[in-house]
Amino acid sequence: MKKLFHLIRFRTALLLVSPICFLNGLSAQPYNWMLEIEGVASGFFVEVSGIGSENEIVEYKVVNSSGVEVILKVPGRLNYANITLKRGITSNMDMWTWRKMVEDGNIEGARSNMTLMMLDSDGSTVAQWDFANAWPVKISFDSEFAFESITIAHEGLTRIE
Repeated sequence: MKKLFHLIRFRTALLLVSPICFLNGLSAQPYNWMLEIEGVASGFFVEVSGIGSENEIVEYKVVNSSGVEVILKVPGRLNYANITLKRGITSNMDMWTWRKMVEDGNIEGARSNMTLMMLDSDGSTVAQWDFANAWPVKISFDSEFAFESITIAHEGLTRIE
């Protein structure tokens, strides 16, 4: 039971119990996600959600060769989910600056190709996704755990590894 409590405490208070080192102003504590924007390391994150795509379903009523009415389901519009990334607060302002471009109306300037890599404990890439025309939809800060999160929209993804 003591081990379980420690794990839960570690996950909710990561910033307080983990040693922190910095690489060019980017926190590199035991994060397991790295974000690159246009090939440049732009941040390390502890949590990622929303990687995926889905099609709307279009239903057609048809009469089959036996005269029975059936519903055919076919793929409709393709939709890519927004990605949400979370990390402990750092002195690095890249994500806030990127979001400010959108707030100021420079959406075309903010659109960037990005790569998200899942890392193992040695920092080796376990999985990698590339995203086309990504731009920040939302950025926020949670003072309870000193975490910031950024939500990113994109127009396509490819799983590389």
